Amino acid sequence: MLKTGIKALTFKALDQEGVEHRLADYEGKWVLLYFYPKDSTPGCTTEACALRDNFVGFEMAEIEILGVSADSVLSHDKFVSKFQLPFTLLSDPEKKIIIAYGANGFFRRISYLINPAGEIVKAYEKVKPDDHAQEVLNDIKIFKY
Repeated sequence: MLKTGIKALTFKALDQEGVEHRLADYEGKWVLLYFYPKDSTPGCTTEACALRDNFVGFEMAEIEILGVSADSVLSHDKFVSKFQLPFTLLSDPEKKIIIAYGANGFFRRISYLINPAGEIVKAYEKVKPDDHAQEVLNDIKIFKY
């Protein structure tokens, strides 16, 4: 895993609509960069739906959510549509971002909270799908206020 206090590593990837995103696109914004194993699996669906269900809180805290997995753009599109996810999922089929951020390994579920300066302020090494959204919303209060 990457350590807190360092600059988040740059990347580019396609979202569920085939639109390219770069980390630099989010400069000046808070970002939750979350890595998950696979679309439409039980734990990943639980986590994504918890983020969806708490999305208003993320909007109020001005946090952009970016999910990353090795699934295809088409798979992400289906996942977003099926569960009405209001945030961006990035496709990393070659696992370049996944490996760079230390999210490789069997069912590795980790996240990073990145501040507007592009620094990692919190690394979540052991994410519980049910609790992660609220955990991040609790933490942002410490960093922002």
